[in-house]
Amino acid sequence: MPPKHGLSDPAVAAAAWARYRRLMRWMLLVAVLAVAAALAWLHVEGGLMTVHMVIATVAGVGFTVLLATGLMMAAFLSSGSGHDEDVASNPEDWR
Repeated sequence: MPPKHGLSDPAVAAAAWARYRRLMRWMLLVAVLAVAAALAWLHVEGGLMTVHMVIATVAGVGFTVLLATGLMMAAFLSSGSGHDEDVASNPEDWR
């Protein structure tokens, strides 16, 4: 049986996913601040906003920030935990 590497090791995987969830919580706060800043800027520049504009801004800015940070952190999680090396290596080399 090949030795466990990277995310295949339960201890490494638990630590990596805990770090990912902790960083995503911080990025949720950043997304909320980005939405608030966007709404404030739109209010200052444009005056009255319709409910549709507020909903579109909240969904667009919030989703974009969370999607971008989630994808970037997934790439760093994969690289930092050694998972990329596991995928790139040959299982025959683990023996």
